[in-house]
Amino acid sequence: MPIELAEWLETPAGRYVRAWEQRQVDAMVSNAFGYHAIQIGLPHWNLLQANRIPYKAWAHSPSAPFGTRAGRLVCEPEQLPFDTQSIDLIVMPHTLEWCADPHQVLREVERVLMPEGRVVLTGFNPYSLWGLRESLPGLDLRLPVSVPSQVSPARLKDWFRLLSFELDRGRFGCYAPLCSTQAWLHRWRFMEHAGDRWWPAGGAVYAIAAVKRVAGMRLVGPAWRQSRRRRVRRGAVAPVANRINEDTHV
Repeated sequence: MPIELAEWLETPAGRYVRAWEQRQVDAMVSNAFGYHAIQIGLPHWNLLQANRIPYKAWAHSPSAPFGTRAGRLVCEPEQLPFDTQSIDLIVMPHTLEWCADPHQVLREVERVLMPEGRVVLTGFNPYSLWGLRESLPGLDLRLPVSVPSQVSPARLKDWFRLLSFELDRGRFGCYAPLCSTQAWLHRWRFMEHAGDRWWPAGGAVYAIAAVKRVAGMRLVGPAWRQSRRRRVRRGAVAPVANRINEDTHV
């Protein structure tokens, strides 16, 4: 992983992005259960703090800043050193943007995740004001990831469909212009509510959660629940589960 990304996250714009992504990821991982949780990339940034899974590890490539956190694993994301179906939760902050083969990384994630396991990803949105600015010729680049290397949510959804992932939820955020000072970012803070309402897909970054589905898998509940289902009157209509409105967010 280019060290420039870790350094950029300490700038005013980077702290703006980190604060938003921390809130979104905390909400997405707080109810994930199991035994093993892995964060791939940026090991100095703890995006597993809101999760209660007992075993946690932070995997990163040899070129990443190591930091001093316990539970570090040095590996390449295209070749994860975990058994098949052994991980319950994987968090990847901007991981697909710096790896050599992002689709292969997702294939590895699908391999090591347990059925019904969860993956949470964050990334830059190339179809945002920030992406537009970085695409204009003659301007100095301010983002640590070039626009061609950014993975759009639409592209990510296509990869989900090719694998065994089902989109669970997603959010766009950081609608303020790409400013280099905290003062100017503060002046544009009203854009957060305006952008989320009028231009929901135009946020500079996104956070997406997906669940690994296995075709034909049937979760078996306790015996008393099965017997209770048998007593349901034939023809009764079961309540419809709440579903995420994908048209509003990601």
